[in-house]
Order: sequence, then C-alpha cells, then structure tokens
Amino acid sequence: MRANQLRLWFASMAYVLLESVRRLGLQTTDLADATCGTIRRKLFKIGALVTVSVRRIKFAMASGCPYQDVFADACRALGAA
Repeated sequence: MRANQLRLWFASMAYVLLESVRRLGLQTTDLADATCGTIRRKLFKIGALVTVSVRRIKFAMASGCPYQDVFADACRALGAA
C-alpha cells in the first residue's frame, strides 16, 4: 500500500513539473498545447551528451535533432522565469 502511495506522489509531482514547463517554457513554441506524453517523447527522451561542471551544465545534442530549437527556447524561457 505504501509503495503505491509513493508511486502516486512521484507521478503527481512529475505531472505538475511538466505542466509548469509547458506553461512557462513552451508557451511560444509549437508544443504549447501538447500533452505531457508528447512533451516527454519529443523533448526529454532524446540522446544528448550532458557535461556537468562546477558552474554550468552543458547539453550537446546531435545536429539532426528535430526539436533542438524548441529545447533551446524552453531553456531560455525557464531561465528568465
């Protein structure tokens, strides 16, 4: 019973976070009205090289990534918010 409750809390928090990303970061993009599953599939389930240093996090995406501009716009909008 407790494991199911914890899983429900995690799923609820993930949905709230993804909804906030859509509301704040994707409002001027093509994914402004997309469902959470579509946003997850097109923006978060991509192959990228993540480099973490003390001061910054860098994402190196393939040049053929179709949603690279949308991802950059969302990062800029979330950074400004």
